Amino acid sequence: MVETYLHLLRATVRAQSQYRLSFAVDAVGTSFGVLLDVVSVLVFFRVTRSLAGFPFREAFLMASLATFGFALADLVAGNVDLLRFNVRTGRLDALLVLDFAPRRLGRVVESLVVYAVGLGYAGVGWSPARALLAVLAPLSGGVLYGALFVAFGSVAFWWIESAEFANGFTYGGRDFAAYPLTVYSGLFRRLFGYGLGFAFVSYYPALALLGRADPLHGPDWLGWCAPLVAVAAALAAGGVWRLGVRHYRSTGS
Repeated sequence: MVETYLHLLRATVRAQSQYRLSFAVDAVGTSFGVLLDVVSVLVFFRVTRSLAGFPFREAFLMASLATFGFALADLVAGNVDLLRFNVRTGRLDALLVLDFAPRRLGRVVESLVVYAVGLGYAGVGWSPARALLAVLAPLSGGVLYGALFVAFGSVAFWWIESAEFANGFTYGGRDFAAYPLTVYSGLFRRLFGYGLGFAFVSYYPALALLGRADPLHGPDWLGWCAPLVAVAAALAAGGVWRLGVRHYRSTGS
């Protein structure tokens, strides 16, 4: 099964790279989104020296974590955005076989560079535990975002025109996590930060990497909960997907 998947993956990459100039332009263009994501946060520091109590270097680390995690999810699960078209045309079977977008590798590479810069600039006091967290945090963020792509994309099984609804949580979640959690308040913080887990994409892992206490008075161990939150999100998304697939009726095309 794995060998067959890898064979199909190699075939897809070869097919999409046949037109090399178009492939390169698409990859570079996609990677520009990383710069826009980070710049949209950093623009605040033109008028203030801190953002909700966090200086530039710490806010930059949070933004880079959110961007890198989202880029990983977009590489693997971003094509779930197209689920509504597959459901409408009865071609879900094709999506289930393989639909991979290697052009998004440019975004992943650039976001990795931005994350590495963020780690260096933030002045992390390195230890074996923090080195492990620096690896696990973006991977956990990628799993969480991927789970959201699948869970909210699966709404298309019942509601075909659900794209804007789903994007509000996936792309909106990326923007939410790019800022310190202290920017938000009340129900908005509880619903998106804790309810949907976006606080564990960048805010709490960044606090743990920096060795900084939570201004919201959360316990220090929350900084290490990102993998658990990601696993819970993946299990929930898997349940929603299986429910949707059972609801779907393929045309057999």
